[in-house]
Amino acid sequence: MIAMLDKSPLSFDEFMDWYPENSAYRYELRRGLVVEMPKPKGQYSRLAGDLAFDLGAIIRRHNLPYFIPKECVIKLSNETGYEPDIVVLDETTLGDEPRWERESVLTRSQSIRLAVEVVSTNWRDD
Repeated sequence: MIAMLDKSPLSFDEFMDWYPENSAYRYELRRGLVVEMPKPKGQYSRLAGDLAFDLGAIIRRHNLPYFIPKECVIKLSNETGYEPDIVVLDETTLGDEPRWERESVLTRSQSIRLAVEVVSTNWRDD
């Protein structure tokens, strides 16, 4: 189940200032509105973990300058941001990401090689 937490529109920066640490939920900003998303569980979590493991093995086997962070937030616009299930990042371009080191926020697409959203039964929202 997803829940809208606030009816007043937020900017991406306001969303990141609000974003709680160590929450039992993940949050997305959709057109300025905060949406509470449950963390992956069961088969959904296993599928995302297996895929991240396989992608990581390919990255290492080919000695690519990529890695898969445990978590991060991608800014799509000033009103939209989300945490992908899996993201592959290019280490060589992360120096150009102004918010990466202090917030694990990606604002420029050149660092992202692949973003994966595992679709569950609520596929209309994923």
